[in-house]
Amino acid sequence: MAKEQLQVLNALDAAKTQLYHFTAIVIAGMGFFTDAYDLFCISLVTKLLGRIYYHHEGAAKPGTLPPNVAAAVNGVAFCGTLAGQLFFGWLGDKLGRKKVYGMTLMMMVLCSIASGLSFGSNPQAVMATLCFFRFWLGFGIGGDYPLSATIMSEYANKKTRGAFIAAVFAMQGFGILAGGMVAIILSAAFKAAFPSPAYQDNAAASTVPQADFVWRLILMFGALPAALTYYWRMKMPETARYTALVAKNAKQAASDMSKVLQVEIEAEPEKVVKIAEQNGNEFGLFSRQFLRRHGLHLLGTTSTWFLLDIAFYSQNLFQKDIFSAIGWIPPAKTMNALEEVYRIARAQTLIALCSTVPGYWFTVFFIDKIGRFAIQLMGFFFMTVFMFALAIPYNHWAHRDNRIGFVVMYSLTFFFANFGPNATTFVVPAEIFPARLRSTCHGISAASGKAGAIVGAFGFLYAAQPRDPTKRDAGYPAGIGVKYSLIVLGCINALGMIFTLLVPETKGKSLEEVSQENVDEDQEMETKTYDSRVRTVPV
Repeated sequence: MAKEQLQVLNALDAAKTQLYHFTAIVIAGMGFFTDAYDLFCISLVTKLLGRIYYHHEGAAKPGTLPPNVAAAVNGVAFCGTLAGQLFFGWLGDKLGRKKVYGMTLMMMVLCSIASGLSFGSNPQAVMATLCFFRFWLGFGIGGDYPLSATIMSEYANKKTRGAFIAAVFAMQGFGILAGGMVAIILSAAFKAAFPSPAYQDNAAASTVPQADFVWRLILMFGALPAALTYYWRMKMPETARYTALVAKNAKQAASDMSKVLQVEIEAEPEKVVKIAEQNGNEFGLFSRQFLRRHGLHLLGTTSTWFLLDIAFYSQNLFQKDIFSAIGWIPPAKTMNALEEVYRIARAQTLIALCSTVPGYWFTVFFIDKIGRFAIQLMGFFFMTVFMFALAIPYNHWAHRDNRIGFVVMYSLTFFFANFGPNATTFVVPAEIFPARLRSTCHGISAASGKAGAIVGAFGFLYAAQPRDPTKRDAGYPAGIGVKYSLIVLGCINALGMIFTLLVPETKGKSLEEVSQENVDEDQEMETKTYDSRVRTVPV
């Protein structure tokens, strides 16, 4: 039979939107702001690192990072993030969301600072130190994914839960935007203070010694927003769902939420004991019952996030090469080092401002109106359309007269990534799994996404290289070029549409209703409500 719902959980589900909701969004969201800043700011400074540490006397082009070094610098944080998502996701279900939440933030603060202080007597040592600290930075960032999503889903009411979780994730857009703006300000300030000629005019003088401070300051700035929110994270109470359903402490859950909601809530310890005695829902992650109830859901969340991140992160990481290819960023030899940082940051900031940030907030406004499933399917569809629209007539877009049209189309792919699967793949895993496995399953889904990001980050650094040796970055083998890379990404997005059919709709339902924690096994088997109420494809 259906299990009785605790009063504290009913109070959370029915609560009106109030100050504590927005406080939770800001506290969790600033972690995501920092995550995005730290993950994406590296793509702003890789060209500068090449000029500083891999300059060759007499070379016709400025120095660039060797392929293996570039792949490591760009991708090592993703490896750390993947490991962190699995580890901290599991730990969040074992120790509680709050206890683990502070650990991840402190790791992000310390490793952001340490990344900027990377040292060594030669270029290889500097890059090795940078990669070491960025791995552990990624490890801390990884923990923020399952914990932020789970905390926000367990705090939210059922009417606007999707918007609240999406709002936390939307702070990622501001983090990308902030990365570009910090790089613009620092490069412009140093360029004005230390003027230098273009590379083709004077190769050695085109990179001033002070440029070494620029990339370090850009990386270290990521510690600031994380440090500012540490105190408030430690003040947040443990979520009532974890305390009541996992820790089985109804009295503490009622006490915590009475303060948060400012209403009197009955503890109901006898009801918790009764729920604990009904063992139909005490199955583990590797049980047959989990496989039957949530196996397809976990396949849906992991596969869609994997496919989405291949496309999303490869776009972000080689968009500076796309801008160069269409003439938005002049040839490297016509600029000095700081001018190149400024141009790359300006281009990425424009993309973030015009498409990335608006896309996130469109999801926030519409996710509880049209649902997660519809937004995700629509997003994958339009990403596929725009990728093919960019790729098939690529030679048309490559002409300077058509470059604005190319950037508009490219921006639209980002818009529909964010008003689409980039947000929904984060939201849904925080809603559809039981409380005792919620953080773990979100971590598994997110780690699958980061595996896709690693494929994008490593694979497309090589794939996007043109076949013409004169246009290729030094040290890279011939790739398939930008055109065919975009065609591959379009096919990946089309696959995402297919796997979206495995993802259930959760709009307007309580977490216990979606995960079937309030239904025991007998009721599920007798009435078969599970399949009808948690429908994969909404009718």
